[in-house]
Amino acid sequence: MAKGNANRHVVANPNGGWDVKKPGSSKAGAHADTQADAIARARTIVSNNGGGEVRIHGRDGRIRDSDTIAPGNDPLPPRDKR
Repeated sequence: MAKGNANRHVVANPNGGWDVKKPGSSKAGAHADTQADAIARARTIVSNNGGGEVRIHGRDGRIRDSDTIAPGNDPLPPRDKR
């Protein structure tokens, strides 16, 4: 079970690099030079907090991808292939 709000957003920092933020937070919990490094850090944070969602934003601020980290509640789980 997720402890509190484990979800994180990866967003572009206006001064360069990428930030990892909690939803609704103005401060970054982590900063990285590359988006790939920020995504990896966000996945680690979410995993350590019991699972949840990592939302990946493009430079335009729009969500371009989402990743459910186990044991989060995936809104679109893969179909059972029986």
